[in-house]
Amino acid sequence: MKTKVLMVCLGNICRSPLAEGILKSKLDFDKYIVDSAGTGHWHIGNKPDPRSIEVAKNHGLDITNQRGRQFSQKDFEAFDYIFVMDNSNKDNVLDLAQNKEYKQKVHLILEEIFPNENVDVPDPYYDGDQGFENVYQMLNQACEIIANRI
Repeated sequence: MKTKVLMVCLGNICRSPLAEGILKSKLDFDKYIVDSAGTGHWHIGNKPDPRSIEVAKNHGLDITNQRGRQFSQKDFEAFDYIFVMDNSNKDNVLDLAQNKEYKQKVHLILEEIFPNENVDVPDPYYDGDQGFENVYQMLNQACEIIANRI
């Protein structure tokens, strides 16, 4: 059985698509499934933000086939790990968790780098291109740790 990992941000067009693409590039496709979702519904069916696509491309990753989708309660059953990009996303996901087992699947992704510090991945949507590069670097470091641990 494959280990399943879900990356979650607000709209599923900036941070979580990057995290999905980065983690996929570090794992064996035969053993893992990585997906992403947003807590909001605004970008369902949309490609990632062009700036996320560009920064991924600059690092040798192609995320153009990803499409936005909204996180749902079914994701607790479908995934072994749920990594959220910030505390607001974490609160939104935990609000849907029906039991302790579901809650234990939810992790703030930057806890991998900064344990017990509650650090958010900044939303680069209103930032310039450097914001997307900074987010890529943070997620790349966190995903490296995740890939080695799971």
